[in-house]
Amino acid sequence: MATYEKMSNREKYRRVGLNISLQRKLKHLSQIELAEKVGISRTHISNIEAPNMNTNISLEVIFNIADALEIPVSAIFNFE
Repeated sequence: MATYEKMSNREKYRRVGLNISLQRKLKHLSQIELAEKVGISRTHISNIEAPNMNTNISLEVIFNIADALEIPVSAIFNFE
């Protein structure tokens, strides 16, 4: 059984953004292309992915990003 690693919300936002960035790059999509598929601005995608930003993101946007990337939502929340 894995042990629970407590981390700050700031770190969780950072890891969510890095996971989205990784998955986007694996799909060979630019930030603009992903933003268009999701229906948000490129700046918003950039802010979500930026490791030094603490950008709030709604579950709806996360679900839409997962759908656009054709990945399970759990891939965005994989902190291991």
